[in-house]
Amino acid sequence: MIGHPLKAAFQTLGHTAALKDGTVRLRDLEFELMDASAIVPVFRRMVRGIEFDVSEMALTTYLAARAYHKRFTALPIFLVRGFHHGAILYNTRLGIGGPKDLEGRRVGVNRGYTVTTGVWARSILQHEHGVDLSKITWVLSGDEHVAEFRAPSNVVPLDKGKTLEASLAAGELAATIGVQVEHPDVAPLIADAAEVGFQSLARYGHYPINHVLVVKDAVLGAHPDVAVRIFEAFAAAKLPYLERLRHDRIAAPSKADRMYRRVLEITGKDPLPYGIAPNRPMLEALLRYAREQQIISGSYPVEQLFAPGTAELTG
Repeated sequence: MIGHPLKAAFQTLGHTAALKDGTVRLRDLEFELMDASAIVPVFRRMVRGIEFDVSEMALTTYLAARAYHKRFTALPIFLVRGFHHGAILYNTRLGIGGPKDLEGRRVGVNRGYTVTTGVWARSILQHEHGVDLSKITWVLSGDEHVAEFRAPSNVVPLDKGKTLEASLAAGELAATIGVQVEHPDVAPLIADAAEVGFQSLARYGHYPINHVLVVKDAVLGAHPDVAVRIFEAFAAAKLPYLERLRHDRIAAPSKADRMYRRVLEITGKDPLPYGIAPNRPMLEALLRYAREQQIISGSYPVEQLFAPGTAELTG
């Protein structure tokens, strides 16, 4: 038994709320819950300072961190998922007739090149629309959580004093990924993007993962069974949420709640599956896209991403 609470930072979501309010407790463990109301700074604090024992983290941030031997390891607990066809906006005054017309132009990316939404959105451009990503200049509004990461040569910072939103509206950028812009000259690049995402799920099983849970290596090393105990707790916390979702009994459902409900209707399955087995296709796809986009190098089995003893877990 661990003699002190584990410092944990993860969002309060429908499927994690039971851990936050004490309805579900860890076996022989206790969480000291840290403020995670702003989740993006949590990623950076974990990557750069290993500030938490347990932390939510963007999945490609984790891939980049792993490449630089950061001292934490993921559990196959996937806290946030989503579709990214609607993340790409474009300026309608620039003669862009479709995604291929982005080649030779400048496209903004919210925050860093390794942001998970950016990776999924670029994969959509490449694999669904035949866009050559190397022919686009990617313009970043921020830096990387993993400070050691070096982006490809066609990735540049946004000019100081400018924003992606204003630059897109002015036509200085052809398109952006991951920002919201209300302007008469700005529109989604992919029409009916939300439905296209659900169609991709129904036809191909395309169901992107955004966030994972990581645990400090020192904790995993000192307590080899802690990974399984944390997994069991998160799986148990999800059950009451799934029951409400199945029976459409969520008061004031969020956008995410509505999406998970639609996924459940399309697939007839748990829209938040934990474990490697039910998520292998998406994990392998993200590894492939991260290699193609020069975020990681080399190829390795999915199992190497996760803590020992978790390969066979599902929940």
